[in-house]
Amino acid sequence: MSATQAALTQLLPLAGDTFDKNKVTPGILGFIVFAALAVGVWALMKSMNRHMGRVNFEEAPEPAAPAAPGADGTRAP
Repeated sequence: MSATQAALTQLLPLAGDTFDKNKVTPGILGFIVFAALAVGVWALMKSMNRHMGRVNFEEAPEPAAPAAPGADGTRAP
């Protein structure tokens, strides 16, 4: 082991010694990822509302079907 490696192991604490597993938080990176996902969902919802507003829901009337005998209240001969 070289002298610099020995010095670094003595001066720098190990992450396992100072790491408290009960106080782990997502931090700023987690917030940025969550905010980016929220902005993406908002943009998709806005786009969907715009596209749904352009849709024409009026149905074309169906062509007249030939009337069956007795359908208009008269008796068939």
